[in-house]
Amino acid sequence: MKSEELFRRASKVLPGGVSSPVRRFDPHPFFAAGASGCMLESVDGERYIDYCLAYGPLILGHAHPRVVEAVNDQIKRGTTYGVPTEGEIELAEAIIERVPCAEMVRFTNSGTEATMAAVRLARAFTGRDRIIKFEGSYHGAHDYVLVRPGSGAATAPDSPGIPVDTVRNTLTVPFNNEEAIVELIEAVDDIACILVEPVMGNIGCIEPENGYLQFLRDITRENDILLIFDEVITGFRLAPGGAQEYYRVEPDLVTLGKIVGGGFPMGALAGRREIMENISPAGNVYQAGTFNGNPVSVTAGLQTLRILDEGMYSDLERKGSMLRAGLRDLLSDMDLEYQVAGPASMFQIYFTGEEVRDYQDAKKSDTGLFMEYFCGLLERGVFIPPSQFECCFISAAHESEHIETTIEAAEDVLSGLKN
Repeated sequence: MKSEELFRRASKVLPGGVSSPVRRFDPHPFFAAGASGCMLESVDGERYIDYCLAYGPLILGHAHPRVVEAVNDQIKRGTTYGVPTEGEIELAEAIIERVPCAEMVRFTNSGTEATMAAVRLARAFTGRDRIIKFEGSYHGAHDYVLVRPGSGAATAPDSPGIPVDTVRNTLTVPFNNEEAIVELIEAVDDIACILVEPVMGNIGCIEPENGYLQFLRDITRENDILLIFDEVITGFRLAPGGAQEYYRVEPDLVTLGKIVGGGFPMGALAGRREIMENISPAGNVYQAGTFNGNPVSVTAGLQTLRILDEGMYSDLERKGSMLRAGLRDLLSDMDLEYQVAGPASMFQIYFTGEEVRDYQDAKKSDTGLFMEYFCGLLERGVFIPPSQFECCFISAAHESEHIETTIEAAEDVLSGLKN
């Protein structure tokens, strides 16, 4: 197999044979040769219905013709300039039109950069140092947020190379737990912000309980704490205005990534004008990047948002409901403990009999069984992320027949697991 040969080569020059840890799975990942729509093809000639979709950016599917055409036109005129472009204004205006809290936008190169800037800005605006995040949430690979789950106290770094002092001011609490937030805010001064994924998409797919996001909004307002939604995953996926529109709760700041770049590297920080005007050069909070507002990424992102405006969301919701219902129907007839989770065009199966409300619940899932499920689907031409703790995605390119084929493959795999 060519993928096996490529993996041996890759392992000599790339740590672990990959450029990002989640892409590695045993015995080796398959290597991509190309993709179109919802289909991904390997160098070995295998074709897969793709529900990984590059971990979220490809809401239109792979290589959408109108995005490709727009990007090609831009590349012919240059890939980056080092001076502003009209496209940056147009994309910022498009974000502001759609996202409820957005009054100004700063472009970055990734979701990681966006959350890093958001934390810095919140600390500067409030004059406070501490931040609250949630156990099991992922906000990128920078030092301030890359901490292992704790419980209402400063946490230890989650990676060697991060000084303990760097995360001394990062506090963690369980998701969907109002009491833990109240107790922490009462016990601790100097809190600048609460940083939250409205839907936890890096521990599978955990939705907020009814009223929980509004509770966070209320308690942050009462205590002059900034509320930051990390919508790197949910932004432009759940609705045109992301989770803010979907759950009807408006934060102070929002971080965006993935879909905002239309399949190209891109992130953004947006929010209330009085906060955003503190970013340099308008203010003193430094944030910069050679590729900020890159014209190719901006072009892809703007074209993607325009296409999404053409009635895509109701169809994405329908297909998500169809797939989740199909999986629930299958599993209800089998002697397997399970939870099928996810809103809109997001989904995941947890192999556990307990309701999954937070990180500790998710950890009880049978990850070994999940990997058997993953491998079984892969053998049958269906590709999902190779981890219990990632989220699966549906694109506009998935048709009903793709979902029906997926449910049939899942039935075949799950029947084998049951036995």
